[in-house]
Amino acid sequence: MNWDAIAFDWNQVRAFLAASEEGSLSAAARALHQTQPTLSRQVTSLERALGVTLFERGHRKLQLTAAGLELLEHVRVMAEAASRVSLAASGQSQAIEGRVCITATEMLATYYLPQVLRKLREQAPGIVVEVVASDQVRDLVRREADIAIRHAEPLQPDLVARRIGHLRGRLYAARRLLNEVGVPRSFADLADRDFVGIDNTEGMIESLAALGLELRLDQFRVRAASGNCMLQLIREGLGFGFLPSDTGSLFDDLVCVLPDLFDPEIPVWLVSHRELHTSRRVRVVFDLLAEELGTLTGSAA
Repeated sequence: MNWDAIAFDWNQVRAFLAASEEGSLSAAARALHQTQPTLSRQVTSLERALGVTLFERGHRKLQLTAAGLELLEHVRVMAEAASRVSLAASGQSQAIEGRVCITATEMLATYYLPQVLRKLREQAPGIVVEVVASDQVRDLVRREADIAIRHAEPLQPDLVARRIGHLRGRLYAARRLLNEVGVPRSFADLADRDFVGIDNTEGMIESLAALGLELRLDQFRVRAASGNCMLQLIREGLGFGFLPSDTGSLFDDLVCVLPDLFDPEIPVWLVSHRELHTSRRVRVVFDLLAEELGTLTGSAA
């Protein structure tokens, strides 16, 4: 194959074919959902690349030159081949099958993933999904999972990451707890209240301090390494706790407190190993997760 002899690109050829078939630049632009100046530039670039004139200028209706007529037959063959490629690729994507392991926090896996996986089953029924619901970060480099949904950007160079959206963090309390201690009106009202902590409560306290909420370690009288367990502890009234707003709003026995003062953004990242990202079945799952979770969590940054 003499690659140097191919001095044009498919967009230019496509513009020429559309103009020939539609009979005018404006009609061709509408057919390709482009502006007329853009399409005209593509045709001109093709003429310049090939060193020939394809259309007679100065006529109301486009008229092909002799060179244009000769080229048209070859271009139609190219278009038919391109159509066959698209159809073949479409057929292969429907035949994609195999195992894909997704890891996510317990709350994301419980309250966000199921509806996405239902859509995945409709689109690619041959894919078998394994969900690892864990608040511990799985090592994608060591292939402990194929795709991870995380709240922090990974630093390893071998990983491919895309920020697909965000959640809103909120402070929640059970109604029974608020009936006992009252509804806080400021951060100062939380100075002596009990809280439900997580495995890394010290790190949480530092993050909260950066947001203006100063808490002490002794206020976290109960902790959980599980997100779903933490949720149930909050619902039981064992302390105030922090949850994504979409999750907390699912439960009538929980009340969001101080929403005007506490409203942090929780980023959502989709991560895969660089090599696995070229796998068709992993890519299908990755792209669907990006599309669906981006819709669920808000605009991607």
